[in-house]
Amino acid sequence: MKIRGIIPAMVTPLNENGINEEGTRKLVRHLIAGGVHGLFILGTNGEFHTLSKEEKIQFAKIVVDEVSGRVPVFAGAGDIATNKVIELVNEFTKIGVDAASIITPYLLKYTDEELIHHYRVIAEQTTLPIILYNIPPNTRNFINRHVFSELLKIDSIIGIKDSSGDLENFKGYLELNHREDFSLLMGSDSKILEALQLGADGSVASTANVVTKTDVAIYEQFVAGNIEQARQAQASIDDFREACKCSTIPSGLKYCLRAIGQDVGLPKLPVLDLTKEEKQQVDQVLQKYVQAEGFTLKVEQ
Repeated sequence: MKIRGIIPAMVTPLNENGINEEGTRKLVRHLIAGGVHGLFILGTNGEFHTLSKEEKIQFAKIVVDEVSGRVPVFAGAGDIATNKVIELVNEFTKIGVDAASIITPYLLKYTDEELIHHYRVIAEQTTLPIILYNIPPNTRNFINRHVFSELLKIDSIIGIKDSSGDLENFKGYLELNHREDFSLLMGSDSKILEALQLGADGSVASTANVVTKTDVAIYEQFVAGNIEQARQAQASIDDFREACKCSTIPSGLKYCLRAIGQDVGLPKLPVLDLTKEEKQQVDQVLQKYVQAEGFTLKVEQ
């Protein structure tokens, strides 16, 4: 499976009872209508770290059902313990997820050999394709060149999402990759076009939850050879990116989605909703995207 294009790092719609099924289905329809090339669920912006195993399985079932084969679904199965990852990947296989994204173990700092062994054991005891997820600022662990080159030898590992924010690191992956079936995906929204120009296959982008058409345009204009239009689309998401940084992930993103009519609820505690003043500032930024995205704003008090 070759993964290409813009893939939203989808938020998890929640309500007082847990997973919001109707909110999830509505958001899936919204993203597919915006032209996305896949859905990346249960990642950092999907609050995977706050959800129970049962909630993750429930959410994945809803998404896969609503997508109904229109785009591939990639689901986060990462955990600190190797055996827990294996259990969840095998559950996702039954559901019909297309690939499992596996973040590096977190909390402790692991050796290169421990990371390699972690992924190797998972691959041996599962059948679902695996996407590596590198985000060292959050996990304290880094898929370096040595680890990457060893994991490339495992056929069921088919890609990597790099959210290190380091283009030199991404270049290193590109240089080492010798497989035509392996996808390199940029996980830092500010660097989508730069990564594509280097040879990336696409991007897993949190901003694509809201400025969906704009993010898709970065990729599609690049593929069409319209570099200036792609550059303009890339530059145009800067204000939105900054607006979402006003609070802890994914509070700003969830507020923006509520503001455009998506019933995604609040983030799980301890993350708090935006303050009234922060909402007002974000509303001003969202106004800039109304015409390009075709949404209307619903102001919260």
